[in-house]
Amino acid sequence: MPMLRDADNPQIKVALVEDDLRFKSAVVGAIQASATMKLVEVASTQAQGLLMLERPAADVLLVDLGLPDGSGIDIIRAASVKWPDCGVLVTTIFADETHVLQAIEAGASGYLLKDSTPTNMLDDIRSVSEGGSPISPSIARQILKHFRQAYSSTPSTYATQPAPQNTSDSTSNSASIASGAQDPPPPRSRFNGPAETTLLSARETEVLELVTKGFTANEISEMMQVSRHTVLTFVRRIYTKLKVTSKAEAIYEARNRGLLVD
Repeated sequence: MPMLRDADNPQIKVALVEDDLRFKSAVVGAIQASATMKLVEVASTQAQGLLMLERPAADVLLVDLGLPDGSGIDIIRAASVKWPDCGVLVTTIFADETHVLQAIEAGASGYLLKDSTPTNMLDDIRSVSEGGSPISPSIARQILKHFRQAYSSTPSTYATQPAPQNTSDSTSNSASIASGAQDPPPPRSRFNGPAETTLLSARETEVLELVTKGFTANEISEMMQVSRHTVLTFVRRIYTKLKVTSKAEAIYEARNRGLLVD
């Protein structure tokens, strides 16, 4: 959902938590040179970032995960409570699956590696402020890997089948609907529950695969013959499902180790 801003001050208010001096300088310079954005808070440590959250909320918060006194994950979690309407964009050199899952589960709206240019960063800040969820090719590959592992672990005979599509979705494959093809029953996951709410649909998988190949949201919208807004909606759904699946896995592992009893 787009952030609501003061009509008398339409600029996007941005807060930054970053300890890399070179990257911080690049981001600060880009924001200050933008007529549509305003840098309202800057911090270099986890402690400063947490203190920042006690002040008026920004529209978009940029957070580095590797801070000198702790993880940016804690700031993201706190921001989801203190600044619930603020979009969070993670900036980091880390690209492994663990950090991706932790950031999104904590409440991140987007995830960018530090090799992004200042121009691309501004585009993604704008996207987050409008309710979008930026995603990079490397992160898309990690998310695909996560869900493919979830599929491979399902004991059901449907484990290798594509995720069921919601045929009521306006973006569903009209040819399949016209032919009367029936989707297989939803697979049962190793978490002992229906997987339709946590595993990806065919269209969501298609978006991720196109992102891994470097296509932009505009290019993907043309290729899939849907609007750019629909593509961004698919990405938001993917992030939500990743959060749900990650929590389900944590619960499953805790039960397996006898750390959680029903």
